[in-house]
Amino acid sequence: MSRIVVQKRVFGTLRWVVIVVLVLATLFPFYYMVELSFVPIEQLLLHPDRLWVPLQDLTLTTYQNVLKSVDEGGQGFAHFMTNSAIVAIATAVVTLLVAIPGSYALSRLNFFGKRQVSSLFLAVYLFPSIIIAIPLFVGFSAIGIRESLFGLVIVYIAQTIPVSIVMLRTYVRTIPVSIEEAAMVDGATRFRILRSVIVPLSLPTILSTGLYVFMIAWNEFLFALLFLTANRDLWTVSLGLSQLSNGIEVSKTVLMAGSVLLTIPIIVLYGIAERSLTEGLTSGADKG
Repeated sequence: MSRIVVQKRVFGTLRWVVIVVLVLATLFPFYYMVELSFVPIEQLLLHPDRLWVPLQDLTLTTYQNVLKSVDEGGQGFAHFMTNSAIVAIATAVVTLLVAIPGSYALSRLNFFGKRQVSSLFLAVYLFPSIIIAIPLFVGFSAIGIRESLFGLVIVYIAQTIPVSIVMLRTYVRTIPVSIEEAAMVDGATRFRILRSVIVPLSLPTILSTGLYVFMIAWNEFLFALLFLTANRDLWTVSLGLSQLSNGIEVSKTVLMAGSVLLTIPIIVLYGIAERSLTEGLTSGADKG
């Protein structure tokens, strides 16, 4: 057997070993979290090291406890998830409404200070969020929007617009200028070109950018803690989960149920967006 054949077999085997190890390392924590969320606390105390739970031992009580309102003896996560959904959707929509024309302007239009503006978008991320947290806290308190979802959305939009413009600008630059020139010959305005040419061709990137912004707003914790911690009715799901983990009387199974509720929407949206991205890429290829 030649050395090349041996190397191919050895490296082929090692490749699958590495893939299996990485998949297990990625999926096992999530599997264990989901399993614990369906296990009664009594069963967990009796069998803390059990990796497989019989179906008859599973329960939905933990999710009922997490989702019910505080007045009903629960943790109020249904309300927290509603707040997070409002904030995340509003942030993603407004960010895209600003980032799409902004990225097109930076890619196609010539104006004074264009290079400096592009550099400033990235310079924003040279500073950690904690530096601007206190000034925002003081400023928003002065104008009366600190303890509100509206103020939180403003902060998230300010954080996500620069990176969204950079992401979309990179893709818009790959679209041939000749397509726009042909549309201009037919009498299309810049706005018509943006709506009928750039947006359809950039749809895969727009969807992925929107998902990225949604994930940031859904999972963000620092500003939610800083602005909303005094008003439980305005808590987001990440803030609620943090407070849940600090509760001594809260069981670990309830905490795992809250963690699943924080994670599942992102997984579902990613699955939906993945199909949409594939369809967008295919339709773009047909049009070309």
